[in-house]
Amino acid sequence: MKVILVDDDSVMHLIMRKMLMKFPEVEVAGAFTDTQSAAAFLSENADIELAFVDISMPGENGMTFAARIEQTGSGVQIVFVTSHKEFALKAYELSVVDYLVKPVSQERLERTVNRTLAGRQALRSLPLEDSNARVANEIMITTLGDFSVRNDSGRVKWISNKSAELFAYLLLNRGKRIARVRLVADIFGGMSKENADKYLNTTVYQLRKSLEPIGLRESIRSENDGYALELSHALIDYEEFEQRSSLWENVTDSDVDSVLQCEKLYTGDLFGSKAYVWAIHETERLAEMYASFVKRVSESLLSIQNTTAAMKLLLKLNARNPLDETVVRLLMKLNAQEGNKKALNVQYTDYVKILNRELGIRPSKELLHLYDSLVVDIIDKKMSTAVRKT
Repeated sequence: MKVILVDDDSVMHLIMRKMLMKFPEVEVAGAFTDTQSAAAFLSENADIELAFVDISMPGENGMTFAARIEQTGSGVQIVFVTSHKEFALKAYELSVVDYLVKPVSQERLERTVNRTLAGRQALRSLPLEDSNARVANEIMITTLGDFSVRNDSGRVKWISNKSAELFAYLLLNRGKRIARVRLVADIFGGMSKENADKYLNTTVYQLRKSLEPIGLRESIRSENDGYALELSHALIDYEEFEQRSSLWENVTDSDVDSVLQCEKLYTGDLFGSKAYVWAIHETERLAEMYASFVKRVSESLLSIQNTTAAMKLLLKLNARNPLDETVVRLLMKLNAQEGNKKALNVQYTDYVKILNRELGIRPSKELLHLYDSLVVDIIDKKMSTAVRKT
């Protein structure tokens, strides 16, 4: 995937290049200190897929640039990178992929890159037959780590937060009629019935207006005092993850690339920071599915001696939930498999500390026994190696 950088600070070019170098799928094709040069480059290079754009620049600012690029019908997607948090809401009125606040962390950048790559990979994985027609009308819905709806016409610009929430609710129940009384209770709870009914009417109207520019107004159907969402040719990231993650029980060498691509689809919890209360059950279900998938494939990767891939997945899962003993066990086994006694000690002692600090408890006897046995195994292997060399 080819990307460009647009920032009047050349130091940011160096920083972003260094961070993006860690993604083998990404190539920085150009860096520009003004939007005019960037626009000229884009007009001559249609293969650029992503642009990281600063908002505050001399002359034309980043948001004006993004709006201009959007009007040209260019296929390039925009990620804003700026120090100004206050621009976030206004920025999302444009069809941007993400909004990064400086200083950008590697982890946060990884989420953005993975989300873009996952959508790109998902489109390429469509069946070859009639693929041109399907892709031309494809609705891309991102729900993991973020929430956005887009197709070739652009990204949905939500008129209100409640219109986005109503779409999210209907999305998880798409094809089913959801009674008004249920929507009022789940989305507008706490209001008087009269006010909630009026607010729901307004929100339905706003939702349809939000969807109209990308041709989805009629996807919100009124049915018997309720509403339903009907979508065709929709690619939804959490469904894609569910389908792909169920394909592997055991991983072989030839599966590794596909497995890692599948893991990248899960770029964060359902609906990201919005964390709708009514979606808690589904959020937890998908998070558990992701954790189970990573543990399962990591064990398989360890069995085929692919410790590099296993380590990357397990460290990511451990960062999400450092109290998960199953993950700690696998990391300890991985360190032992590599003969790294120091890393094994650090992993175990860090876990003991966090258990004591957060929960006031000690590790299980099973984990203590595992630790002791792994230490003994490492020592025995080193002694055996030393004996053979003599």
